[in-house]
Amino acid sequence: MHNILLIDKPSGITSFDVIRRLRRKFRENGHSAPFPKMGHAGTLDPLATGLMIVAVGEGTKKLQEYLKLPKVYEAEVMLGMRTDTGDREGKVLEKLLITNFEFLKESSEGVLKSMVGKIMLPVPKYSAIKVGGKRLYAKARQREEFTPPEKEMEVIRITFQGICQEGEGVVLKFETEVASGTYIRSLAEEIGKRVGVPATLWSLRRTQIGTFRVENAEKI
Repeated sequence: MHNILLIDKPSGITSFDVIRRLRRKFRENGHSAPFPKMGHAGTLDPLATGLMIVAVGEGTKKLQEYLKLPKVYEAEVMLGMRTDTGDREGKVLEKLLITNFEFLKESSEGVLKSMVGKIMLPVPKYSAIKVGGKRLYAKARQREEFTPPEKEMEVIRITFQGICQEGEGVVLKFETEVASGTYIRSLAEEIGKRVGVPATLWSLRRTQIGTFRVENAEKI
């Protein structure tokens, strides 16, 4: 599509780093400043990989349309651990030695099925949502005490892909399609609550946005 780039984001960089790299490519290809306006439809955390839609120039006028599209993710959740960020990069707040692996193995598929539909969940403390004019991640980094707001999230479908022991914890793997505005970190913690153990998101890859697929994306 004209003015739209599909990018496969690697782990370890921010979504804005993707824009920086693309601008550098424009420069290396002989384009002179001012560079065309760029924006992306849907932030991925630094830990996450996968599909980003980047709009260039006139394409930025359609960003809101792309932001509203459903998204598909492949996720791994560590059962037996909870962190302050909701993923493996955060400070460990709670850790539990898993001794009931067979029970988790038997119950996890049913728990995933119970997640389908609309559900009110707290947003992660380290998220870009603004409360009182200030982004939550800024409040969290400054160690402000606050209760994150809840918002309606929607799981359109979720598919169990396996469960295995890893060290002292248990890793649950699944694929899910969710509506726009759904935080997979929030889903991970809720899955833990439903199986009765602390949980945190361990890995995340976005494979689809609407009909756009990561197989057609460019690596940077």
